[in-house]
Formats: sequence, C-alpha cells, structure tokens
Amino acid sequence: MPTILGQNQYGKAENRVVKITRDGDTHHIKDLNVSVALSGDMDDVHYSGSNANVLPTDTTKNTVFAFAKEHGIESAEQFGIHLARHFVSSQEPIHRARIRIEEYAWERIATSDGNSKFIGADEVKHSFARKGMETRVSQITYDGESWEVISGLKDLTVMNSTNSEFWGYVKDKYTTLKEAYDRILATDVSARWRYNWTSDEQRMPNWEKSYEQARKHMLHAFAETYSLSLQQTLYQMGSRIINSRSEIDEIRFSLPNNHHFLVDLEPFGLKNDNEVYFAADRPYGLIEATVLRDGVEPKIPVDMTNL
Repeated sequence: MPTILGQNQYGKAENRVVKITRDGDTHHIKDLNVSVALSGDMDDVHYSGSNANVLPTDTTKNTVFAFAKEHGIESAEQFGIHLARHFVSSQEPIHRARIRIEEYAWERIATSDGNSKFIGADEVKHSFARKGMETRVSQITYDGESWEVISGLKDLTVMNSTNSEFWGYVKDKYTTLKEAYDRILATDVSARWRYNWTSDEQRMPNWEKSYEQARKHMLHAFAETYSLSLQQTLYQMGSRIINSRSEIDEIRFSLPNNHHFLVDLEPFGLKNDNEVYFAADRPYGLIEATVLRDGVEPKIPVDMTNL
C-alpha cells in the first residue's frame, strides 16, 4: 500500500539560556529552557531529502540566544512570542512555530547584616537560590547506647552572577580552558552535617532551628565570598556553619560546578557583555570535601550516595 506523510515538525529542544540583567550592582536573572518546534512545507525533505525549505535546527538555537540579547527576556511568554513571530514571518515555508518554555525561578539570597566585615565587600545583590528544589535529609543511627545524627540537604541550587574568578591553574598540552576573571558560579548543593549530640544525657539540639540556621549560614557564606575557586567557596560555607553552630562538628559537601559559558554572538553582529550564557548540564566539575571542627575525627562517609 502507498504511504503518505502525516503531521511533522522539527526544531531544537531544550535550549538552556540564562540572561543576566545588570542594573549597576544589582543583578536580575531569567533562566529558561526553550524548545522550538517548526512545521510547514516540509514534504520534500521527507520524501527526497531536499533541504531547500529547512531552516537548520542549529539556527533556531542561535536565534534563541541572539534574541535574549536583542530583545531581553521580559517574561517567558513575551520571549516566546518574539521567537514564534520571527520564525513564521521570516521563513516562508514555516507555517507554524511552537515555543515551549520552562522557567526556573530564582530568589535573591538575603545576606547577613555584617557581610561587609566577612569579605570586605559592599551589599551583595548578585546571589540567588533556586526556588522549590531543596530536599531536606536526615539519618539517625542508634545502637542502644549512643546516637549518631547526620542531617543536611540536597538539590539546593544557588548562583552568583559575578564575584567569581578562575585563573592561575596548571596548563598542559590538553588545556583549552580560558582563564576567567568574571564568571557565573553555580552549583547544586548536597551537604551533610554531623551533630555532636550522641547521648540522652546531653541536651538535645533544637533540630528545626539548627537546620534553618545551618542553611542560612551556608547561603550567607556562598553569597558573601569573593570566589577564586569553588573549593574556596566550599570551605567558607563549611567554616561558617561550624563557627556559628556549636552543635555541629563536621560537614561534607558535594558540589557540581554548573558551568555557564558565554555564547558567541559575534556572528550575528552582537556583543555579549557577560549577559547571555549557555547553561551546560554535563560534563561538570565535581568538588567534594569535608570541613571539621579542629580536633574532631571525620565520621561522615566520603561517598554520601546512601545518606
């Protein structure tokens, strides 16, 4: 039996675009996952392989990033309208454009009153935490005599849109990474901390308050550290918790370095002044370390997978 072509569409899916708007020292973030699907006069490409009516999917990807610069991102809806209108109006074979957008919301991290004393900087207005992602975790072990309580969190996504550098590293013949003197620093925090409460004879910590305070100090340290490496930021986060919370003796972090690469907009005649980034999800650097109170032996497993 003869066959005919039914509904069809094509495009570039899941274009992760992060747009930083810099209002002086105050930064604003729009973080979108944009998928483009186009349909129209596409019979020939299916029947004969002729690409005469085909706008490359790579071009649709480039358009997403270029429009983030040219039009800004007022809202997901308005950005999608710009894109859909462009594809249909500029390409005669394209009759329909579907733009699907997921927006990842960020909230500004409220820093401590004395943050200027901590890093010698002014008020921080460039640090953010992703909304609605964090999972609180706890592991309680009891052998009839002693307790071990390890608490923490995972999937707490945070970002500094400036005040981060990475340079002066070892270079060999395989090194292609360029030194960065103003970069985005972003990570998904996985942290476990161990309490020094081990016996019913001791005063039990206020677990709710302790968690809230540990999280607060962790975020303050992330926001208030001028970072020359993610390792440095990790150590400051752990130190701030241990120095501020006497009930916690040990904390271990696993921090992926969520890379954000500046998009080259020069082919489109546009200058990218640290505004439009491609958010890569893999491969990623993975930074892990334990921070301890002096004189304390580590007990949190190096591999926290099962915690």
